[in-house]
Amino acid sequence: MNWTDQAWEAILPIYQEILKMPFIEELKNGTLPLEKFQFYMLQDAKYLEHYGRALAALGSKAADNEMALDFFEFGKNALIVERALHEAYFKQFNLEPNQEITIEPVCHHYIHFLKSTVAYDPIEVATAAILPCFWIYKEVGDHIYQNQNTENNPYKNWIETYSGEEFAEGVKKALQYSNDMAENSTEKGRKAMLEAFIAASRLEFKFWDAAYRNITW
Repeated sequence: MNWTDQAWEAILPIYQEILKMPFIEELKNGTLPLEKFQFYMLQDAKYLEHYGRALAALGSKAADNEMALDFFEFGKNALIVERALHEAYFKQFNLEPNQEITIEPVCHHYIHFLKSTVAYDPIEVATAAILPCFWIYKEVGDHIYQNQNTENNPYKNWIETYSGEEFAEGVKKALQYSNDMAENSTEKGRKAMLEAFIAASRLEFKFWDAAYRNITW
């Protein structure tokens, strides 16, 4: 069993809880109240801005040029999506594109967890920490896309942005890099990778939960 198989097995209960969350269920069915989705959109825009920077910083630590280029590309794509949120979906969901956004507690904790891990931990641990945003988002996105109410779901266009092959290809690369690093790490290193992966997975749950429960400072 490779490292990513073990990692997914470890967070399977978290993933299953995510699928059952009111936010995910109501988003899938098109019944999520607009104000909850607006909260999510605003926080996601700030998260992606910082996530993109964390990915670029991780790329700068890579000894392998191909990995460096891939993570620079991942970071660029995150920032492109952040810009697309402002230019298209903010308007669609009645948000002001140029409004000042307060980073609320869960988003604040998540982005600083990622940035501090990239800055201070070994590269394999940092790679494990950024992985849930790729992997869990892909799995949850596929679940929503395949089971959504397509008749009158107001979030249909947004849902479809996360069903592309380009995003799936990025997930595959991130998984392969994680397995390669785990294979070349120590038992202690693999344990630290798993701890970072689990922590970030919990924060994925908390991010959606915060939007549903309007968790602010």
